[in-house]
Amino acid sequence: MATTLIRGARVFDGRELTGPRDVVIDGQVIAAEAGEPAEVVEADGLTLLPGLIDAHLHLKGPETLAKLVSYGVTTALDMATWPASLVQSLRNQPGVTDIRSAGLPVIGRGGRHAQFGMPEGAYAGTPEQAGDMVSSRIADGSDYLKLVLEAPGEGGPDPETAAALVVAARDAGLRTIAHATSLGAYDLAIAIGVDIVTHVPPGEVLRPEQVEAIAAAGQVVVPTLTMAESISKLRGTRLEDALETVSALHEAGVPILAGTDANDQPGVPPVEYGASLHRELELLTQAGLTNAEALTAATAGPAKHFKLADRGVVEAGRRADLLLIAGDPLKDLNATRAITRVWAAR
Repeated sequence: MATTLIRGARVFDGRELTGPRDVVIDGQVIAAEAGEPAEVVEADGLTLLPGLIDAHLHLKGPETLAKLVSYGVTTALDMATWPASLVQSLRNQPGVTDIRSAGLPVIGRGGRHAQFGMPEGAYAGTPEQAGDMVSSRIADGSDYLKLVLEAPGEGGPDPETAAALVVAARDAGLRTIAHATSLGAYDLAIAIGVDIVTHVPPGEVLRPEQVEAIAAAGQVVVPTLTMAESISKLRGTRLEDALETVSALHEAGVPILAGTDANDQPGVPPVEYGASLHRELELLTQAGLTNAEALTAATAGPAKHFKLADRGVVEAGRRADLLLIAGDPLKDLNATRAITRVWAAR
């Protein structure tokens, strides 16, 4: 396959910004040497980043992937899309965003998500049925298990069943993701030991003991601040509360990942595909992350915590998911919007 030489770009390698250097793309991977390149991209004054990873969105169709990649989002971590045939049709598509998906989430019959008319298989059963539910997700191709948690008694999966699902998923090698949008749901997510908690409670701030427990347990948080901002505009909640929560988590050493909750679901606060991830980076810096930390939250961070060892950094042997931008994003995060070229490995 043809090789491409990107010459003289500064490189944010997923962790830090290096001086100008050459990067070689050989087919679908980053190569150590150029040989005789078929194409040379002069990148003096430009910055090369790993392709961005949105750690929380909801897929819709092929048009979603095309829009995402146009904004430099080369990996999308979907947090609930069904049926399985739709998810499968969006996998491994050439030239656009690569996906991973939770497929069908696990919800409670009395929770808010039940109003969306989900299939019967979405509803949590009993602790004894947890293994079968996880096996069903694996058969459908789910890459991780998503639990939609509510405070106990508010209609979500009961604590015993939720805990059993986490154990069954771990035994099967799946990461567990908890949707939590209230303090009570966060208490449950902490108690059952999920790997990753997504969202922060709108209009509330996590208690210090909750932050300490999340840090002590080694849990990861995807706060979806763009969704919090959309909710604040529609419902009058305080975005500052969400920023305060993220700030406290970050100061406690909790890994923060960039996810947007981008969707096209009627009745859900709107968040645009692609552009929202750039806004998410800005909001993360408002919550106290440095520009470099925000960029890591959308590159090396999600690759690490979602076990995607082939991407998220600019290194030989990794996927050639790359984003070339004008400007220095460590000085001005708006530079991530000044996209000159995107490479998507497949």
